[in-house]
Amino acid sequence: MVAYIIRRLLLVIPTLFGIMLINFLIIQAAPGGPVEQAVATLRGHEINATARFSGTGQGESLGGSGNSQSSARTYRGAQGLDPDLVADLERMYGFDKPLPERFLTMLSNYARLDFGESFYRDETVVDIVLEKMPVSISLGLWTTLLVYFISIPLGIYKAVKDGSKFDVWTSGAVVVGNAVPSFLFAILLIVLFAGGRFFDWFPLRGLTSPDWKDLGWFAQTTDYFWHITLPVLSMVVGGFAGLTLLTKNSFLEEINKQYVITARAKGLREGRVLYGHIFRNAMLIVIAGFPGAFIGILFTGSLLTEVIFSLDGIGLLGYESAINRDYPVMFATLFFFSLLGLLMNLIGDLTYTLVDPRIDFESQEV
Repeated sequence: MVAYIIRRLLLVIPTLFGIMLINFLIIQAAPGGPVEQAVATLRGHEINATARFSGTGQGESLGGSGNSQSSARTYRGAQGLDPDLVADLERMYGFDKPLPERFLTMLSNYARLDFGESFYRDETVVDIVLEKMPVSISLGLWTTLLVYFISIPLGIYKAVKDGSKFDVWTSGAVVVGNAVPSFLFAILLIVLFAGGRFFDWFPLRGLTSPDWKDLGWFAQTTDYFWHITLPVLSMVVGGFAGLTLLTKNSFLEEINKQYVITARAKGLREGRVLYGHIFRNAMLIVIAGFPGAFIGILFTGSLLTEVIFSLDGIGLLGYESAINRDYPVMFATLFFFSLLGLLMNLIGDLTYTLVDPRIDFESQEV
Protein backbone atom coordinates (compact mmCIF):
# COMPACT_ATOMS: atom_id res chain seq x y z
CA MET A 1 0.00 0.00 0.00
CA VAL A 2 2.89 2.37 0.73
CA ALA A 3 4.29 1.78 -2.77
CA TYR A 4 0.85 2.44 -4.26
CA ILE A 5 0.52 5.73 -2.37
CA ILE A 6 3.98 6.83 -3.52
CA ARG A 7 3.17 6.05 -7.15
CA ARG A 8 -0.10 7.95 -6.93
CA LEU A 9 1.65 10.95 -5.40
CA LEU A 10 4.23 10.90 -8.17
CA LEU A 11 1.45 10.82 -10.77
CA VAL A 12 0.07 14.01 -9.26
CA ILE A 13 3.00 15.97 -10.74
CA PRO A 14 2.41 15.28 -14.47
CA THR A 15 -1.36 15.43 -14.01
CA LEU A 16 -1.15 18.82 -12.33
CA PHE A 17 1.27 20.00 -15.03
CA GLY A 18 -1.19 19.01 -17.75
CA ILE A 19 -4.11 20.72 -16.02
CA MET A 20 -2.18 23.94 -15.58
CA LEU A 21 -0.82 23.89 -19.15
CA ILE A 22 -4.23 23.36 -20.80
CA ASN A 23 -5.94 26.02 -18.70
CA PHE A 24 -3.03 28.43 -19.17
CA LEU A 25 -3.28 28.17 -22.96
CA ILE A 26 -7.06 28.51 -22.94
CA ILE A 27 -7.07 31.54 -20.66
CA GLN A 28 -4.23 33.23 -22.56
CA ALA A 29 -6.13 32.79 -25.82
CA ALA A 30 -9.34 34.26 -24.42
CA PRO A 31 -9.99 37.90 -25.38
CA GLY A 32 -10.30 40.67 -22.85
CA GLY A 33 -7.14 40.09 -20.82
CA PRO A 34 -5.82 42.52 -18.20
CA VAL A 35 -3.95 44.62 -20.76
CA GLU A 36 -7.07 44.95 -22.90
CA GLN A 37 -9.08 45.92 -19.83
CA ALA A 38 -6.49 48.55 -18.87
CA VAL A 39 -6.58 49.90 -22.43
CA ALA A 40 -10.39 50.02 -22.31
CA THR A 41 -10.21 51.90 -19.02
CA LEU A 42 -7.79 54.43 -20.50
CA ARG A 43 -10.03 54.77 -23.54
CA GLY A 44 -13.00 55.44 -21.29
CA HIS A 45 -11.15 58.21 -19.49
CA GLU A 46 -10.10 59.64 -22.83
CA ILE A 47 -13.65 59.62 -24.20
CA ASN A 48 -14.97 61.31 -21.05
CA ALA A 49 -12.27 63.98 -21.24
CA THR A 50 -12.98 64.56 -24.93
CA ALA A 51 -16.69 64.98 -24.29
CA ARG A 52 -16.04 67.34 -21.40
CA PHE A 53 -13.91 69.72 -23.48
CA SER A 54 -15.61 69.29 -26.85
CA GLY A 55 -17.08 72.80 -26.65
CA THR A 56 -13.66 74.46 -26.51
CA GLY A 57 -11.62 72.43 -28.97
CA GLN A 58 -10.67 69.09 -30.39
CA GLY A 59 -9.96 66.39 -27.78
CA GLU A 60 -6.38 65.18 -27.87
CA SER A 61 -5.64 61.47 -27.92
CA LEU A 62 -4.51 60.08 -24.59
CA GLY A 63 -0.85 59.21 -24.35
CA GLY A 64 0.69 60.74 -27.45
CA SER A 65 0.47 61.35 -31.15
CA GLY A 66 -1.73 58.37 -32.06
CA ASN A 67 0.87 56.47 -34.09
CA SER A 68 0.10 52.85 -33.29
CA GLN A 69 3.21 50.69 -33.29
CA SER A 70 3.45 46.91 -33.29
CA SER A 71 2.88 46.57 -29.56
CA ALA A 72 -0.34 48.58 -29.61
CA ARG A 73 -1.79 46.78 -32.64
CA THR A 74 -1.95 43.54 -30.74
CA TYR A 75 -4.68 44.87 -28.44
CA ARG A 76 -8.17 45.81 -29.43
CA GLY A 77 -8.86 49.47 -28.85
CA ALA A 78 -5.18 50.42 -28.44
CA GLN A 79 -5.08 52.50 -31.62
CA GLY A 80 -4.13 56.05 -30.81
CA LEU A 81 -2.38 55.19 -27.55
CA ASP A 82 1.31 55.78 -27.08
CA PRO A 83 3.10 52.45 -27.81
CA ASP A 84 5.37 53.07 -24.82
CA LEU A 85 2.29 53.29 -22.61
CA VAL A 86 1.03 49.96 -23.93
CA ALA A 87 4.49 48.46 -23.43
CA ASP A 88 4.44 49.68 -19.83
CA LEU A 89 1.08 47.95 -19.33
CA GLU A 90 2.55 44.74 -20.73
CA ARG A 91 5.47 44.90 -18.34
CA MET A 92 3.18 45.68 -15.40
CA TYR A 93 1.08 42.58 -16.06
CA GLY A 94 4.02 40.39 -17.13
CA PHE A 95 2.99 40.15 -20.78
CA ASP A 96 6.29 41.45 -22.11
CA LYS A 97 7.74 37.90 -21.97
CA PRO A 98 7.10 35.02 -24.36
CA LEU A 99 4.27 32.63 -23.52
CA PRO A 100 6.49 29.61 -22.62
CA GLU A 101 8.64 31.74 -20.34
CA ARG A 102 5.59 33.08 -18.51
CA PHE A 103 4.27 29.55 -17.98
CA LEU A 104 7.58 28.16 -16.71
CA THR A 105 8.07 31.17 -14.44
CA MET A 106 4.61 30.62 -12.98
CA LEU A 107 5.32 26.93 -12.28
CA SER A 108 8.69 27.80 -10.76
CA ASN A 109 7.05 30.30 -8.43
CA TYR A 110 4.33 27.83 -7.46
CA ALA A 111 6.94 25.20 -6.66
CA ARG A 112 8.35 27.70 -4.15
CA LEU A 113 4.82 28.43 -2.88
CA ASP A 114 5.03 31.95 -4.30
CA PHE A 115 1.59 32.66 -5.79
CA GLY A 116 2.15 36.36 -6.43
CA GLU A 117 -0.16 39.30 -5.85
CA SER A 118 -3.55 40.16 -7.27
CA PHE A 119 -3.64 42.54 -10.23
CA TYR A 120 -6.45 44.57 -8.71
CA ARG A 121 -6.08 44.15 -4.96
CA ASP A 122 -3.12 45.24 -2.89
CA GLU A 123 -2.88 41.77 -1.32
CA THR A 124 -1.09 38.52 -1.96
CA VAL A 125 -3.10 35.70 -3.49
CA VAL A 126 -2.52 33.53 -0.40
CA ASP A 127 -3.96 36.19 1.89
CA ILE A 128 -7.00 36.61 -0.36
CA VAL A 129 -7.71 32.88 -0.50
CA LEU A 130 -7.23 32.42 3.25
CA GLU A 131 -9.62 35.29 3.87
CA LYS A 132 -12.34 33.63 1.76
CA MET A 133 -11.75 30.06 2.96
CA PRO A 134 -13.86 30.10 6.17
CA VAL A 135 -17.05 30.82 4.23
CA SER A 136 -16.54 28.08 1.64
CA ILE A 137 -15.34 25.52 4.17
CA SER A 138 -18.37 26.23 6.36
CA LEU A 139 -20.76 25.76 3.44
CA GLY A 140 -18.98 22.70 2.07
CA LEU A 141 -18.42 20.89 5.35
CA TRP A 142 -21.88 21.34 6.86
CA THR A 143 -23.63 20.66 3.57
CA THR A 144 -21.66 17.45 2.97
CA LEU A 145 -22.22 16.17 6.51
CA LEU A 146 -25.94 16.89 6.46
CA VAL A 147 -26.37 15.39 2.99
CA TYR A 148 -24.73 12.15 4.15
CA PHE A 149 -26.55 12.06 7.51
CA ILE A 150 -29.90 12.47 5.72
CA SER A 151 -29.32 10.46 2.56
CA ILE A 152 -27.77 7.29 3.99
CA PRO A 153 -30.49 6.46 6.59
CA LEU A 154 -33.21 7.53 4.16
CA GLY A 155 -31.74 5.45 1.33
CA ILE A 156 -31.38 2.39 3.56
CA TYR A 157 -34.96 2.64 4.84
CA LYS A 158 -36.27 3.15 1.30
CA ALA A 159 -34.46 -0.01 0.21
CA VAL A 160 -35.91 -2.01 3.11
CA LYS A 161 -39.40 -0.60 2.46
CA ASP A 162 -39.10 -0.78 -1.33
CA GLY A 163 -42.53 -0.41 -2.94
CA SER A 164 -44.27 0.75 0.22
CA LYS A 165 -46.16 4.03 0.67
CA PHE A 166 -43.15 5.46 2.51
CA ASP A 167 -40.94 4.67 -0.48
CA VAL A 168 -43.40 6.25 -2.92
CA TRP A 169 -43.89 9.46 -0.94
CA THR A 170 -40.19 9.95 -0.20
CA SER A 171 -39.40 9.26 -3.86
CA GLY A 172 -41.61 12.23 -4.67
CA ALA A 173 -39.57 14.39 -2.30
CA VAL A 174 -36.35 13.09 -3.86
CA VAL A 175 -37.59 13.92 -7.36
CA VAL A 176 -38.51 17.45 -6.27
CA GLY A 177 -35.13 17.89 -4.57
CA ASN A 178 -33.36 16.68 -7.69
CA ALA A 179 -35.43 18.90 -10.00
CA VAL A 180 -35.32 22.18 -8.07
CA PRO A 181 -31.94 23.98 -8.34
CA SER A 182 -30.37 24.94 -5.04
CA PHE A 183 -30.25 28.63 -5.97
CA LEU A 184 -34.00 28.63 -6.68
CA PHE A 185 -34.68 27.02 -3.33
CA ALA A 186 -32.38 29.62 -1.75
CA ILE A 187 -34.57 32.39 -3.16
CA LEU A 188 -37.66 30.64 -1.79
CA LEU A 189 -36.06 30.46 1.67
CA ILE A 190 -35.29 34.17 1.55
CA VAL A 191 -38.86 34.98 0.59
CA LEU A 192 -40.24 32.80 3.38
CA PHE A 193 -37.82 33.26 6.27
CA ALA A 194 -35.45 36.18 5.64
CA GLY A 195 -37.81 39.12 5.46
CA GLY A 196 -38.72 38.67 1.81
CA ARG A 197 -42.49 38.50 2.32
CA PHE A 198 -43.52 36.37 5.29
CA PHE A 199 -41.12 35.90 8.23
CA ASP A 200 -37.96 37.74 9.20
CA TRP A 201 -36.30 35.01 11.25
CA PHE A 202 -32.87 34.74 9.63
CA PRO A 203 -30.28 37.28 8.42
CA LEU A 204 -29.92 37.88 4.71
CA ARG A 205 -26.17 38.41 4.36
CA GLY A 206 -22.82 37.54 5.88
CA LEU A 207 -21.47 34.58 7.83
CA THR A 208 -21.56 36.41 11.19
CA SER A 209 -22.91 39.64 12.65
CA PRO A 210 -20.77 42.81 12.63
CA ASP A 211 -20.27 42.63 16.42
CA TRP A 212 -19.44 38.90 16.39
CA LYS A 213 -15.96 39.38 17.89
CA ASP A 214 -17.41 41.19 20.89
CA LEU A 215 -19.78 38.33 21.78
CA GLY A 216 -19.18 35.44 24.16
CA TRP A 217 -18.38 31.98 22.83
CA PHE A 218 -21.95 30.72 23.17
CA ALA A 219 -23.37 33.83 21.49
CA GLN A 220 -20.74 33.53 18.75
CA THR A 221 -21.69 29.91 18.08
CA THR A 222 -25.39 30.75 18.04
CA ASP A 223 -24.81 33.71 15.74
CA TYR A 224 -22.72 31.58 13.36
CA PHE A 225 -25.38 28.88 13.00
CA TRP A 226 -28.08 31.54 12.75
CA HIS A 227 -26.36 32.97 9.68
CA ILE A 228 -25.40 29.65 8.07
CA THR A 229 -28.79 27.90 8.38
CA LEU A 230 -30.49 29.10 5.20
CA PRO A 231 -27.46 28.81 2.86
CA VAL A 232 -26.68 25.28 4.04
CA LEU A 233 -30.33 24.24 3.91
CA SER A 234 -30.63 25.44 0.31
CA MET A 235 -27.57 23.41 -0.71
CA VAL A 236 -28.65 20.30 1.20
CA VAL A 237 -31.98 20.16 -0.64
CA GLY A 238 -30.19 20.23 -3.95
CA GLY A 239 -27.63 17.59 -2.94
CA PHE A 240 -29.39 14.86 -1.00
CA ALA A 241 -31.49 13.42 -3.83
CA GLY A 242 -28.73 11.75 -5.85
CA LEU A 243 -27.02 10.24 -2.81
CA THR A 244 -30.32 8.90 -1.48
CA LEU A 245 -31.05 7.08 -4.72
CA LEU A 246 -27.48 5.78 -4.88
CA THR A 247 -27.75 4.39 -1.35
CA LYS A 248 -31.12 2.79 -2.02
CA ASN A 249 -29.99 1.16 -5.27
CA SER A 250 -26.77 -0.10 -3.66
CA PHE A 251 -28.73 -1.79 -0.87
CA LEU A 252 -31.33 -3.22 -3.24
CA GLU A 253 -28.55 -4.78 -5.29
CA GLU A 254 -27.04 -6.48 -2.23
CA ILE A 255 -30.26 -7.51 -0.48
CA ASN A 256 -31.11 -10.24 -2.99
CA LYS A 257 -27.63 -11.78 -3.18
CA GLN A 258 -26.91 -15.32 -2.04
CA TYR A 259 -24.89 -14.45 1.06
CA VAL A 260 -27.83 -12.41 2.41
CA ILE A 261 -30.23 -15.29 1.86
CA THR A 262 -27.77 -17.60 3.63
CA ALA A 263 -27.44 -15.23 6.57
CA ARG A 264 -31.21 -15.06 6.96
CA ALA A 265 -31.46 -18.85 6.69
CA LYS A 266 -29.08 -19.14 9.64
CA GLY A 267 -31.63 -17.29 11.76
CA LEU A 268 -29.80 -13.97 12.10
CA ARG A 269 -31.88 -10.98 13.04
CA GLU A 270 -32.79 -8.61 10.22
CA GLY A 271 -30.79 -5.79 11.80
CA ARG A 272 -27.72 -8.02 12.02
CA VAL A 273 -28.14 -9.04 8.39
CA LEU A 274 -28.66 -5.46 7.27
CA TYR A 275 -25.86 -3.74 9.15
CA GLY A 276 -23.48 -6.65 9.70
CA HIS A 277 -23.44 -8.10 6.19
CA ILE A 278 -25.11 -5.82 3.66
CA PHE A 279 -23.89 -2.46 4.95
CA ARG A 280 -20.17 -2.88 4.21
CA ASN A 281 -20.70 -4.00 0.62
CA ALA A 282 -23.56 -1.61 -0.18
CA MET A 283 -21.94 1.47 1.35
CA LEU A 284 -18.56 0.99 -0.29
CA ILE A 285 -19.14 3.40 -3.15
CA VAL A 286 -21.18 5.81 -1.01
CA ILE A 287 -18.70 6.27 1.83
CA ALA A 288 -15.65 6.24 -0.42
CA GLY A 289 -17.15 9.07 -2.43
CA PHE A 290 -17.21 11.42 0.57
CA PRO A 291 -13.92 13.26 -0.24
CA GLY A 292 -14.98 13.88 -3.82
CA ALA A 293 -18.45 15.02 -2.77
CA PHE A 294 -16.94 17.47 -0.29
CA ILE A 295 -14.66 18.94 -2.97
CA GLY A 296 -17.55 19.23 -5.41
CA ILE A 297 -19.77 21.04 -2.94
CA LEU A 298 -16.92 23.18 -1.61
CA PHE A 299 -15.60 24.54 -4.91
CA THR A 300 -18.34 24.16 -7.52
CA GLY A 301 -21.67 24.09 -5.75
CA SER A 302 -21.56 27.24 -3.67
CA LEU A 303 -21.13 30.04 -6.22
CA LEU A 304 -24.77 31.01 -6.63
CA THR A 305 -25.45 30.42 -2.94
CA GLU A 306 -22.65 32.79 -2.00
CA VAL A 307 -23.97 35.41 -4.40
CA ILE A 308 -27.59 35.12 -3.21
CA PHE A 309 -26.72 35.25 0.50
CA SER A 310 -23.86 37.77 0.08
CA LEU A 311 -21.26 35.33 1.39
CA ASP A 312 -17.76 36.32 0.37
CA GLY A 313 -16.25 32.89 -0.29
CA ILE A 314 -14.10 31.01 -2.78
CA GLY A 315 -16.90 30.59 -5.32
CA LEU A 316 -17.55 34.31 -5.54
CA LEU A 317 -13.80 34.99 -5.59
CA GLY A 318 -13.29 32.69 -8.57
CA TYR A 319 -16.17 34.26 -10.45
CA GLU A 320 -14.95 37.81 -9.85
CA SER A 321 -11.39 36.84 -10.78
CA ALA A 322 -12.56 35.37 -14.08
CA ILE A 323 -14.66 38.44 -14.89
CA ASN A 324 -11.84 40.86 -14.00
CA ARG A 325 -9.14 38.68 -15.63
CA ASP A 326 -7.21 38.64 -12.37
CA TYR A 327 -4.79 35.99 -13.64
CA PRO A 328 -2.70 35.51 -10.46
CA VAL A 329 -5.82 34.71 -8.43
CA MET A 330 -7.28 32.56 -11.22
CA PHE A 331 -4.21 30.40 -11.74
CA ALA A 332 -3.30 30.15 -8.06
CA THR A 333 -6.77 29.00 -7.07
CA LEU A 334 -6.82 26.60 -10.03
CA PHE A 335 -3.49 25.16 -8.90
CA PHE A 336 -4.63 24.81 -5.30
CA PHE A 337 -8.02 23.31 -6.13
CA SER A 338 -6.56 20.89 -8.69
CA LEU A 339 -3.92 19.71 -6.24
CA LEU A 340 -6.48 19.31 -3.48
CA GLY A 341 -8.81 17.45 -5.83
CA LEU A 342 -6.07 15.01 -6.87
CA LEU A 343 -5.16 14.37 -3.24
CA MET A 344 -8.82 13.87 -2.37
CA ASN A 345 -9.08 11.27 -5.14
CA LEU A 346 -6.24 9.39 -3.50
CA ILE A 347 -7.95 9.67 -0.11
CA GLY A 348 -11.13 8.35 -1.71
CA ASP A 349 -9.27 5.28 -3.00
CA LEU A 350 -7.74 4.69 0.42
CA THR A 351 -11.20 4.96 1.95
CA TYR A 352 -12.24 1.95 -0.11
CA THR A 353 -9.65 -0.14 1.75
CA LEU A 354 -10.89 1.15 5.11
CA VAL A 355 -14.49 0.26 4.31
CA ASP A 356 -13.57 -3.12 2.80
CA PRO A 357 -10.08 -4.45 3.70
CA ARG A 358 -10.42 -7.10 1.00
CA ILE A 359 -9.68 -4.43 -1.63
CA ASP A 360 -6.00 -4.26 -2.43
CA PHE A 361 -5.00 -1.79 -5.12
CA GLU A 362 -1.41 -3.00 -4.99
CA SER A 363 -2.28 -6.53 -6.09
CA GLN A 364 -4.47 -5.27 -8.92
CA GLU A 365 -1.67 -3.43 -10.67
CA VAL A 366 0.12 -5.10 -13.55
